Amino acid sequence: MSRTRSDLKGRLTDGLYGLGWGAVKKLPEPVAAALFRNLADQVWRRRGKSVLRLESNLARVVPDADAARLAELSQAGMRSYMRYWMESFRLPTWSPERIKASIDVRDAHRLTEGLDAGRGVVLALPHLGNWDLAGAWVTTDLKVPFTTVAERLEPETLYDRFVAYRQGLGMEVLPHSGGAAFGTLARRLRAGGLVCLVADRDLSASGVEVDFFGATARMPAGPALLAQQTGALLLPVTLWYDGTPVMGARVHPPVPVPETGTRAEKTSSMTQALADAFADGIAEHPEDWHMLQRLWLADLDPQGEAP
Repeated sequence: MSRTRSDLKGRLTDGLYGLGWGAVKKLPEPVAAALFRNLADQVWRRRGKSVLRLESNLARVVPDADAARLAELSQAGMRSYMRYWMESFRLPTWSPERIKASIDVRDAHRLTEGLDAGRGVVLALPHLGNWDLAGAWVTTDLKVPFTTVAERLEPETLYDRFVAYRQGLGMEVLPHSGGAAFGTLARRLRAGGLVCLVADRDLSASGVEVDFFGATARMPAGPALLAQQTGALLLPVTLWYDGTPVMGARVHPPVPVPETGTRAEKTSSMTQALADAFADGIAEHPEDWHMLQRLWLADLDPQGEAP
């Protein structure tokens, strides 16, 4: 793609997201829900690259599913994904009471007890449900600020929109580039703070290989390294929709730091434990896993890239 076409696509994408945050929140909720459900079905019927990739990923999660079941799951998956966007565009207008009423968190005591003890906590989540809604619940209902990272997006104005959106929900957002973010996260944790990271995909050279639904994938080392270096509690979290306006959430048991082994061995063991917790949540609610990209190493092209 030429630079001109790339710039044009970037401006168009930025404009569409701006329209979403500006217009969707003004629609009556039933209208917005119907609009995004219809959009999901239109995208699903086109059978584009994202839908086919979602089905391919779901085939690993539900290996005994036939073609009809995979199609059913991918359609439900696109509806779940568009629900995420519909909610995200409207979330800045929700009251604290609405946010609290829109999520049911199981075993939240694992988070609150850690913070009450003055210990830093790392929450690690996969791309399940609506992680922004979960974050808004933390900042509004628990009234606990937290720090997260955001991937640098092109154009810069689009990245700025996402940062402003999440900051408006009470999050401290760091750019996911260089080593500065890790140092800031570590300082927040040593001070007894909270860090939240989406952690089910990392195709960089620093990604940790894990067994995930019977095949090898890479996930970020950051959560495990932060827990090791700061003494923070590492808690996996999974999210799901259950056909109601309320999103479910579960705080899983903490991932301990192994008593023996090298740093690399400890990091590998802890990241595998995160992957196992993620797999439990994804297997229970595969249609809510919004993984529309390549994840498993066997699905990458020969150069190791993930188009």
